[in-house]
Amino acid sequence: MSLFGTMKTAVSGMNAQANRLGTVGDNIANSSTTAYKKSSTQFASLVLPSTAGSYNSGGVETSVKYSISEQGALEYTTSGSDLAIQGDGFFVVQNSAGETFLTRSGDFTPNEQGNLVNSAGYTLLGYSYDSGTPTTVVNSYDGLVPINVGGSELSAVASTSGSLSGNLNSASDVVAADLPADNTEDVDVDMDSTLKTSLTSYDSLGNPIVYDFYFSKTAAGEWQLSVYNAADASTTGTGSFPYGGDGELANLSLAFNSSGKLETVDGAEELSVTVNGIKFDLAGMTQLSAKSNISSGSVNGSAPSSISSVKIESDGTINAVYADGSSKSLYQIAMATVESPDNLEVSSGNVYRTTSSSGVVTLGFAGSSGFGEIVSGALETSNVDLANELTEMIEAQRSYSANSKVFQTGSDLMDVLINLVR
Repeated sequence: MSLFGTMKTAVSGMNAQANRLGTVGDNIANSSTTAYKKSSTQFASLVLPSTAGSYNSGGVETSVKYSISEQGALEYTTSGSDLAIQGDGFFVVQNSAGETFLTRSGDFTPNEQGNLVNSAGYTLLGYSYDSGTPTTVVNSYDGLVPINVGGSELSAVASTSGSLSGNLNSASDVVAADLPADNTEDVDVDMDSTLKTSLTSYDSLGNPIVYDFYFSKTAAGEWQLSVYNAADASTTGTGSFPYGGDGELANLSLAFNSSGKLETVDGAEELSVTVNGIKFDLAGMTQLSAKSNISSGSVNGSAPSSISSVKIESDGTINAVYADGSSKSLYQIAMATVESPDNLEVSSGNVYRTTSSSGVVTLGFAGSSGFGEIVSGALETSNVDLANELTEMIEAQRSYSANSKVFQTGSDLMDVLINLVR
């Protein structure tokens, strides 16, 4: 047996326990770090060749393992931009140099430019809705952009569709002359035989455009619909007629069946009218023996409005909520997975890089196959168990002391051997 070998084995054991104590120290120090994944020291024996009459002591090797795939508990916060992943997957982030990483640390807040940045300084990436509904590039980071939720942007949405619902009195008198379609000052709006209502729409710049709708009974079961721009209404006399500008914008006949349901519009089964590119659904109109009345009407689109808040859905869709109550989808957060998360390379800032052992990255969206859900207003906590780490620390300390005794004993025997020649 080699005394030097014994001492080297003891040194190997002390080094191994020092590495173990190092991972324990890291875990305890980061026990409150958002989404921190604990590390552990794995031991493997190192065996040296021996003969029957002489034993060569070997040593011990260590490697570090990270429990990246182990889910931490969720802790709820008061910030809607705090994000946690319930299930598999990672956020895709980048640093100031434009390098891309993966992380589970979702403590994002808007910076001075409005970009969502976590406490380690990494910017959240996603796909923009500017070119329509986002789609992923499955095997690369192409198309990802920093997610910006700055609240200074004004948004106006042009109207494209609307609807009208109500009843036209089947018992009302037929309007024999001076129909709204005639656009003369003699038109009489008595609100039963000729019903008027108005709807406000918006152009692409957010300018309001009010349309006046006139329903006039022309025969049993038949009504005429005329539409005008309210801005062209007469400013003289007692009524809106005659309208100037482009005059009548639409003129259609409505036919109702014996049950009082709208059957055709201008002889067609499509129960709608299109005015300046806006399609108004009329399927909710009826003709029953009751007072003529419009019960509801709506038009999409909105006037210019600033962002008042941001709402993040479980699938990662980021919606801007404007001051007028309307909303608009801005981005969808990208999610990433790898075949072996525990083999990712750990970098400072609680982020990870892919390696040949982890497998290539696959991108997708939260809630789809292979990906967990995003929880807004929550953070994933560290998966460190403090009680277990303190136990590991005591074990490492005692094992280190035992190895030091082996080294000390080998040193004492060396002194005995050297003293033999004196």
